[in-house]
Amino acid sequence: VQLQASGGGLVQAGGSLKLSCAASVSIFRFNVMGWYRQAPGKQRELVASVSSDGSTNYVDSVKGRFTISRDNAKNTMYLQMDSLKPEDTAVYYCNGRMVISGLTYWGQGTQVTVSS
Repeated sequence: VQLQASGGGLVQAGGSLKLSCAASVSIFRFNVMGWYRQAPGKQRELVASVSSDGSTNYVDSVKGRFTISRDNAKNTMYLQMDSLKPEDTAVYYCNGRMVISGLTYWGQGTQVTVSS
């Protein structure tokens, strides 16, 4: 099982980016998928998660600005990030927990840098 994250980059404050996380298997096999981020000198934090039933959860700092979604047909999860702030700068990782085994898989990070 592999998760491939992409879509990071450099953007000015107020701009937008869309991250993608492509899975090597059907994402029906994941009951929860999420995006985490880790800024320099800080702990990794959960940014947003989406369950197989479509329910979503966001950390307070991104509510109203970020939208998580999953496209089952494309086996891909997304994170639409709008109104970006310099404090959103971090390496973003995607993650998925499998239904049957309970094992958690991580994608490689993708760097998001927001300039002021």
